[in-house]
Amino acid sequence: MSDVKKVLLVDDDADLVAVNRAVLENHGFAIATAYSGPKGLVAAKAEAPDLIVLDVMMGTNSEGFDLARALKKDEATKHIPLIMVTSVNTTVPFKFEPDAKYLPVDRFLEKPLAPEALLKEVQGMLS
Repeated sequence: MSDVKKVLLVDDDADLVAVNRAVLENHGFAIATAYSGPKGLVAAKAEAPDLIVLDVMMGTNSEGFDLARALKKDEATKHIPLIMVTSVNTTVPFKFEPDAKYLPVDRFLEKPLAPEALLKEVQGMLS
């Protein structure tokens, strides 16, 4: 069994995914990627990651919320920790925070988020 932890990055911003992938790979993580919520759900089941980092606003404004709820309802993926990284709190007049029913994520982080800050969060959750 490998000690390498796998992280699934789910975001429609290919440039952001590439930067975060490079930083995480340079620190020993295996990376899988998906560029939409539906593809993220498929990848989560196929890749069995140790952690998922996802965006909120992709194809729709709530796609990441929908994905988080789908992941937590699925027996194959409900145990996987989720970090949501988004700018949604700067674009809508609501303050989103983790919530077991509506927003079942372990951490909710605001964009812009430096790749090194994401690395620290990932390391903390997987240590």
